[in-house]
Amino acid sequence: MSKSNDSTPTATIPITQWAPEDRPREKMLTQGKKSLTNSELIAILLRTGIQGASAIDLAKQLLQRNNNSITDLARMEVKDLTETYKGMGMAKAVTVLAALELGNRMLKEVHENKDEIIRSSQDLFHYIAPRLIDLPHEEFWAIYLTQRNKVSWIQRIGMGGLTQTTVDLRILFKVALEHNAVAIAVAHNHPSGQLHPSQCDKDLTKRIADAGSILHIKLIEHLIVGIIPEGKLDYFSFSENGLL
Repeated sequence: MSKSNDSTPTATIPITQWAPEDRPREKMLTQGKKSLTNSELIAILLRTGIQGASAIDLAKQLLQRNNNSITDLARMEVKDLTETYKGMGMAKAVTVLAALELGNRMLKEVHENKDEIIRSSQDLFHYIAPRLIDLPHEEFWAIYLTQRNKVSWIQRIGMGGLTQTTVDLRILFKVALEHNAVAIAVAHNHPSGQLHPSQCDKDLTKRIADAGSILHIKLIEHLIVGIIPEGKLDYFSFSENGLL
């Protein structure tokens, strides 16, 4: 989910008093869903504003306080929204986050419903990123591949805190053997956006590669995924940087 430069004018009167072509719902009906800005789409989910602010005003607050990033907004929890934004009730918070989660699941479904071939680090990045981009904690995933680098299975191997996750190599390779994988790729996220690998990341990668070598299961890639400080979704590749 990408950023958007929302230029919708701040409302000073209720949306019901706007010209019909400027109201989000009416605009969607007459001009199509693609014509709406991010704040207008969120305003439709909110349905109504709060005291002193229209639904558009509230939607713009949600985006502005999250770096105008839908991905950052999707990382929030219901409690975060209701406590941070005065007048934001549980119903509004649940509706917005549910819609964003549906969007994220749609991206995952696109990959899951087709045969995926991992030919490059970028292929792996596009395949795994939807599972990792909006997480507030670290997760470690393994992607199991056939002889022709077709994905045969994918599984979360570990889940941790903000800066570290635990990976059990016995589980990682048990799953590989169960699915007759000849190669694996692994990936984890850095919620901080600092993608350079730690020494622990490097040590773990070496242990996985060494264990795989014994079992004749090659580790072809390790990616670290995250949103860098500039707001762009990016990755660090161990193979591209000569660390595999």
